[in-house]
Amino acid sequence: MKETIEQIAHDDGRYDVRALKFVYEGLSATIEKLRQDEGAEHSRHISGQELAWGLAEVAMQRWGRLTALVLDRWGVRTTRDFGEIVYLMISHQWMTSQETDAIEDFDGVFDFGEVFERDYTIPIR
Repeated sequence: MKETIEQIAHDDGRYDVRALKFVYEGLSATIEKLRQDEGAEHSRHISGQELAWGLAEVAMQRWGRLTALVLDRWGVRTTRDFGEIVYLMISHQWMTSQETDAIEDFDGVFDFGEVFERDYTIPIR
């Protein structure tokens, strides 16, 4: 029987369970957005960089200027932390990877301070 996300977070201890749930949900949202943007009928495998940027977009839609604060509170401070969570989820069969994937794909994708604070703009509709 597969462990729950709550149990995985508890056993690992590095990240709040909400961070794992966010990454898991954010993967689906990112895949769906890329599928729509590309006009594809079927989803495709996405890279670590694509997922990191997708998670940034989902986070900013949810929390706006508070994104960095929310993620920091959950133990997520760099794009590498996204990768650590992804590979934690992969090791517990909540996500899958391909042979060409590596945790290093998440290293230095962007700087949280720049994207979530300095360069953040309030969307005006």
